[in-house]
Amino acid sequence: MIDPEEKNDARKAAKARRKAAKAAHPDAARKAMAVFLEAVPLSQDDVVSAYRPIFSELDPTPLMEVLHERGIRLCVPVIIGKARPLAFRAWTPGAVMETGAFGAEIPVDAPEITPTLLIAPMLAFDRALWRLGYGGGFYDRTLEGLRARGAARAFGYAYAEQEVDAVPIEPTDQRLDGVVTPVGLIA
Repeated sequence: MIDPEEKNDARKAAKARRKAAKAAHPDAARKAMAVFLEAVPLSQDDVVSAYRPIFSELDPTPLMEVLHERGIRLCVPVIIGKARPLAFRAWTPGAVMETGAFGAEIPVDAPEITPTLLIAPMLAFDRALWRLGYGGGFYDRTLEGLRARGAARAFGYAYAEQEVDAVPIEPTDQRLDGVVTPVGLIA
């Protein structure tokens, strides 16, 4: 079992690295979008979930707008309760939004849909494709459930500087299928 303090220390250090990376790379969202579009295969049947950025997270909005223009259905995650998987509401550019849990925007009165590909925010990642999140376990629970029902894929979306040697993991953690950074895909 991982010492909770080890994860808390890793989160604190990762937040500082991510904040510095955001300040150093004002064009990162555009570059990450180009990497995703080149490296991650999608079909018109896919439903892509992407988060609404908070704090210093890499912003997936430019990617979401291009995917929408290409006819890909989109949704955003919604926290519905502690220790529960995420729900997902349909999203389009210009959707009426409200502030949800942790300050992330969520669509008002949008239907729930199930994604086939999740773009996940994070504090840190490693080459083994483990993700360090905020500690609520929302993405891990969600991925476990989606993968048990079918072939859901999950890609982290992060600054290259968020990479660490090893993310402290627990048995409930879910490995990503890849991590998109402004400098390339790690898969």
